[in-house]
Amino acid sequence: INLENIMIETDSPYLAPIPFRGKTNQPAYVGEIAKKIAEIKKIDVGEVIKQTSENAYSLFKKLSN
Repeated sequence: INLENIMIETDSPYLAPIPFRGKTNQPAYVGEIAKKIAEIKKIDVGEVIKQTSENAYSLFKKLSN
């Protein structure tokens, strides 16, 4: 999947990413998801963060205000 089609979120309250497995999931953990995407795609995590943030602003226009 291209980065332009990816959103990062924490919808599953009981499936926190490693290294937080066993704890309640929370929005602060999205960085771990971005790191894993960067690792899989072999790109810089900053690129993942930038693009997925742009995707969120594009989908949820009110975030831009």
